[in-house]
Amino acid sequence: MYLITGLGNPGLSYAKTRHNAGFQALDVLAKRLNVRVKTKGFSALYGEGRIDGERVILMKPQTYMNNSGEAVQSLLHFYKLEPDRMIVLCDDIDLPLGSLRIRANGSAGTHNGMRSIIACVHSENFARIRIGVGKDESLLLRDFVLKRPSKAEQAALCEVFEHAADAAILIVQGNLNEAQMKYNKKHEKNRSVSIDGHKEE
Repeated sequence: MYLITGLGNPGLSYAKTRHNAGFQALDVLAKRLNVRVKTKGFSALYGEGRIDGERVILMKPQTYMNNSGEAVQSLLHFYKLEPDRMIVLCDDIDLPLGSLRIRANGSAGTHNGMRSIIACVHSENFARIRIGVGKDESLLLRDFVLKRPSKAEQAALCEVFEHAADAAILIVQGNLNEAQMKYNKKHEKNRSVSIDGHKEE
């Protein structure tokens, strides 16, 4: 059994912002699996499905980003899962927009939602799929991540959301290395367009 968590902020005002890339990628996965992430509980919205017979819980914490770990910890405890049976989907400003980075474990980096999860579950030993949203040095970080992408940026992100869903399925199937080889390499070679249409290096 796996818990697959997409990170973001609840509410229409945050929908489709860069910081909600995890929510958006989880929505793509839920649609693929025909799962309704609508059940309320554990300070989250969640739903249950299967990937090749493996039971999976898809969840969106409703605690706001900085307290994501509270909801994650509650669901892990309820289902008696260890952190290594979890996959986290989240945005990453340190990756070029539209890129993907898959890791089996590691630190939180600059992401407050990941920091909250690690602090609450007392472990860094869980898979994470980081979705590059780029950065704009002319804006404050909060203003940038809570801003909606342009149409060109959103098109690039929609493609990478599909790849993030593919990667999550591969990880549940026991093919994390394959997911890394397929998508980390792909996105390292193909940096996505920035807001002015130029490639980011």
